[in-house]
Amino acid sequence: MANALDPSWMDVLKDEFGKDYMIKLKDFLQKEKAAGQVVYPKNSEIFNAFNTTHFDDVKVVILGQDPYHGAHQAHGLSFSVQKGIATPRSLINIYKELQTDIPGFKIPAHGNLEDWAKQGVLLLNATLTVRASSPGSHQKQGWEEFTDEVIKTISDKKAGIVFILWGAFAQSKATLINEKKHFILKSPHPSPFSADRGFFGSKPFSKTNEILRREGKAEINWQIS
Repeated sequence: MANALDPSWMDVLKDEFGKDYMIKLKDFLQKEKAAGQVVYPKNSEIFNAFNTTHFDDVKVVILGQDPYHGAHQAHGLSFSVQKGIATPRSLINIYKELQTDIPGFKIPAHGNLEDWAKQGVLLLNATLTVRASSPGSHQKQGWEEFTDEVIKTISDKKAGIVFILWGAFAQSKATLINEKKHFILKSPHPSPFSADRGFFGSKPFSKTNEILRREGKAEINWQIS
């Protein structure tokens, strides 16, 4: 698994791959596939968030929980789906908020968020794999230990990062972040079940750019091409 990770991340996370939890996680994934289970995303895209957004480039972290569990959806970036796949409802709500938050934003015809990732937005899920049609099926198998360490490493080794935490699960990770060094934006989740309870109108994208400007960093162009 370590071979799939970008060198900039390996420099700061290499010790994780020899730990017991990671060895057990690798064994679990091998057993899933040996049993004929379909696992998303495909192997080459499990670490896509890290390989698209290198450690030195991280400016913003948007934390999700699980990959999408439908065919051809997940490709290793939280909230993002591959081109040609219907845009999920949570992402539709994210686009709606962008329309009101960022002047001139136009809702794209797809849900691929690589444009953000390439600008330093780490689109991180807490769990990096899932069994097809079975949401949450790979939780508590070790991924959370790894991604908690990712969050702590960013918090410890960087400064001025904007963490966007939508919903109770993401907000539970705030304890891993040094708020004296970083910025945390919280709101309800963009899910259709909660977006009307404070996600809409929370303006996370303009607030993020305002923080980046103050920190002397380039703003994110949120428009998806």
